[in-house]
Amino acid sequence: MFRHLDGSRPEPGGILIFEGRDVPFRAGDSVAAALLAAGVVDFRDHPVDRAPRGPFCLMGVCFECLVEIDGRANRQGCLEPARDGMIVARSRGARRPA
Repeated sequence: MFRHLDGSRPEPGGILIFEGRDVPFRAGDSVAAALLAAGVVDFRDHPVDRAPRGPFCLMGVCFECLVEIDGRANRQGCLEPARDGMIVARSRGARRPA
């Protein structure tokens, strides 16, 4: 289980909704950090074999943390600041061309 390393109690940042579940986060957390701290480790399905995938680098290089945020697909959860009330869902399969 992931957790914040410092023992301090920083100000709460708000609550995001992940697939119908309230996920509290701290001020300054990314979407990926908030989800990991809440015990969510699989953020998307692999587009070919549907294997669960989760964050790897947490700095925007690997694209394993792709999620849908407020209806927008393929957002990098590690680079998106968590905002109160945002709706987040797992990415499922390959994205269809427009």
